[in-house]
Amino acid sequence: LCSQFVNPLLFYVFQLIPLVGVLSFAAVGALSFSVYSLFTKSDVIINKSGNPEPWETVNPSKPQKLLTINQKWKPIEELENVKKLTK
Repeated sequence: LCSQFVNPLLFYVFQLIPLVGVLSFAAVGALSFSVYSLFTKSDVIINKSGNPEPWETVNPSKPQKLLTINQKWKPIEELENVKKLTK
């Protein structure tokens, strides 16, 4: 009598093991990439109360993406002049 109830329950639990494994792997990967981005990327911030315009301090010559192909950046002189005048 007891084995009739235990076997179907164990069967469903064993079917969930791959699903739990894949979801756990995805969650750990997302969390680790978030922590990596938080500590290594200059354009990722948590609290901007100390610096209300954090995008002004980002170095444009340093790639911000995980993979950057043929990035060439040259400053626009007129825009730099406007930035200096507004500060």
